[in-house]
Amino acid sequence: MTVLIACDKFKGSLTAAEVCDSLRTGLLRARPGLDIVSVPIADGGDGTVAAAVEAGYDEINVRVSGPTGVPLTAVFALDRRGGTAVVEMAQASGLERLPGGVLEPLTASSYGAGELVLAALDAGARTIVLAVGGSACTDGGAGFLQALGMSLRADDGTELPPGGGALSGLAAVDRSRLDPRLSGCHFILASDVDNVLTGPQGAAAVYGPQKGATAADVAQLEGGLSRFAGVLGRVLSISPDTELRPGSGAAGGLGYAAMAVLDAVQRPGVEVVMRLSGLHDIIKGLTDRDLVITGEGSLDDQTLSGKAAAGVALAARAGGVPVIAVCGQSKLTPGQIAAIGITRAYALTDIRPEVRVCIEEAADILQTTTTRIAKDWL
Repeated sequence: MTVLIACDKFKGSLTAAEVCDSLRTGLLRARPGLDIVSVPIADGGDGTVAAAVEAGYDEINVRVSGPTGVPLTAVFALDRRGGTAVVEMAQASGLERLPGGVLEPLTASSYGAGELVLAALDAGARTIVLAVGGSACTDGGAGFLQALGMSLRADDGTELPPGGGALSGLAAVDRSRLDPRLSGCHFILASDVDNVLTGPQGAAAVYGPQKGATAADVAQLEGGLSRFAGVLGRVLSISPDTELRPGSGAAGGLGYAAMAVLDAVQRPGVEVVMRLSGLHDIIKGLTDRDLVITGEGSLDDQTLSGKAAAGVALAARAGGVPVIAVCGQSKLTPGQIAAIGITRAYALTDIRPEVRVCIEEAADILQTTTTRIAKDWL
């Protein structure tokens, strides 16, 4: 019997690698000699670079601008042959990179994410996976494009300041200084978000409040994104349908910038990660006598929309391999869990009902969980 452990992070508690290691240690303690394959995964948001590094990619450190302009060190992943890079937007422009955790909904910028792309080009990458999620900004990818060489100017001819709050003042766009290497690069937008750029399901309306935006801020950001798309569309002859494409609202609208200017192709984040980690091939080698353990911090409605655990379960179910899940807490009914191909979910809150305790003591509680899994399945 082979047990495949393919888990995402328990956000705020354990990394994907730590979750997998805890499960592996507990299962081997219960069943010494058990054949275990461990593959940390991600859903295309934060943690995607770590998953690529676990899969054998090199970790490259780069000094870039943070979401408020304060310099920081971010990383991207580069495959050993140098042709493919994984750039995680949250590494440079994520909520967790805000100084002191202070939210800046109107002025936070995606500039650093563009600098990461330039560093990947410098390293020789010609295929770049843009892992988007957990962004601190709602600037439509304006800062990202400025870092790549595009000029965004106000009425007085000055360069537009950072942040989505300034987009309503956009008057002119000049792409003549875009890095020429971009035209020979293939971009993959790894995201499980299908929100559009503007409107009730747009980047500002849905995700702005999570980044600290008040109702007035959301209205300002919405107007700015509309202005941004209108000027880009007119000057660069971009189809108006682009801002209505699923995923254009990802990462505060960076999805739109990537699609409109870089011709990025969107792919479900977990699918991208599963392919770069070789997980699909591993699952193909399993049988119905084996077991897949997947999981993430919370099994909830977002899981049903295609997050990591659902992606792994779908692939395993196609091969007839039994799947169980571990999680911090589950908000899904047994029927909903079964519908995505998971036979049973083991939640840490089943052992310790206090969520705070489960976050602080996740590794220890996972050990108890593996004892239950061993008894039920091995």
